This record gives sequence, structure tokens and C-alpha cells, in this order.
Amino acid sequence: MAAIGVKKLILVKHLYYDEYYSMKRIAEKLGVSPDAVIYFMRQHSLKRRTLKEDSVVRFMYKPLSYRMKENLTAEQEILKTVGVTLYWGEGYKTEKSSGIDLANSDVIMVKVFLRFLRGICGVDEKRLRVLLYCYSNQDSGKLLRFWSKETKIPLVQFTKPYVRKDFNPAMLDKMPYGMVHIRYSDKKLLKVMMEWIEETKIKYA
Repeated sequence: MAAIGVKKLILVKHLYYDEYYSMKRIAEKLGVSPDAVIYFMRQHSLKRRTLKEDSVVRFMYKPLSYRMKENLTAEQEILKTVGVTLYWGEGYKTEKSSGIDLANSDVIMVKVFLRFLRGICGVDEKRLRVLLYCYSNQDSGKLLRFWSKETKIPLVQFTKPYVRKDFNPAMLDKMPYGMVHIRYSDKKLLKVMMEWIEETKIKYA
């Protein structure tokens, strides 16, 4: 097993603590095995990251699943503001969320939000997911086809619908097409969304 010379101490510390390299990446850069890096760090009492810290680093280096639109036109700036405002009011914003999740029964609102995701955020169409929420007296199959047509999202990207058995007649007028969750599993995009919401608060409140 090739060893790492003591002259590489400063470089290893820089790569691990400043550049957030993994030990595997350090090993590849130095042309040694990961075991050699582990031994070297123990030998020089270099503190390793905790599991939580390592998780943060992996998240930081995780490739983006979306391609954010740059140099927005005036109309696109308006669409961005509308999309962010819609999510501020109707989206899930907890740290436990796995990504974007906006729920609503208004067809036009859902279509506008999807236009924002596609046109401004540049999301990957294949990662979009839809959850239909409806009542047992409604035809879930018909509603799925309706939402697929309106959202231009294939039925294969719809998850199993949530059907409530305790039908409330008063809700039928409010939710004639049920309600859908528009989901996009990417915590980095959620983080960007939360930053935009904060910017909106500061700018307008």
C-alpha cells in the first residue's frame, strides 16, 4: 500500500477541511488507496467529519436535477414572482420536505405553477410527480386522465391517488376535479425556493 508522505499534510488538510473532499477523492488525487488516506489522517490526528457533517457535504456536491433560467426577460421576472408567491402561500415549506410540493384544486393555478417550474427553474420533466386527492364518489380514473391532460404530465408519473371515504357533499363544488400535489423531489430546489421567498418578504413587506 502506497503511503502518503508528511509533506502532503497541508494539502490533505486543505482538501478535506477547506475543499470538503471525501477521503476517496483525496485518494484519487494523490494516487493512493482510501485506506492510505485513513491511516494518514489517524497518524496525524486529523479529525474526521461526523455523519451529519458528511451528509451536508454530500448534499452540497450532489449534482443539480434542474437548470435554472438566467438573464430573465421582464415577463419571466413576473412569472418568477408569481411562482414564488404561489409556493409561499400553497407549498410545503418544512425542512423535512424532500423537495417541492404544492397542493391545490385550482386548475389554472396548478398550470401557472408548472409553467414557472418548467420555464424558470428548468426542472427535469421525468422527475415531476403528481398525487391526486379526491373523494370516493368521484371517478379517480377520470380525474387522473383530466389532470394528466391539463398538466401535460404522463399518467405513469402519477402516484397512487388518495381517496377519502368520508364523502362530504359540500366539498364537491369546491373540488370538482379533486386536488393535486405537484411534487419535484430535489431539496436543493426547495432551498432556492425558500431563499426566494425570504427575498420576497424583504422586498415587499
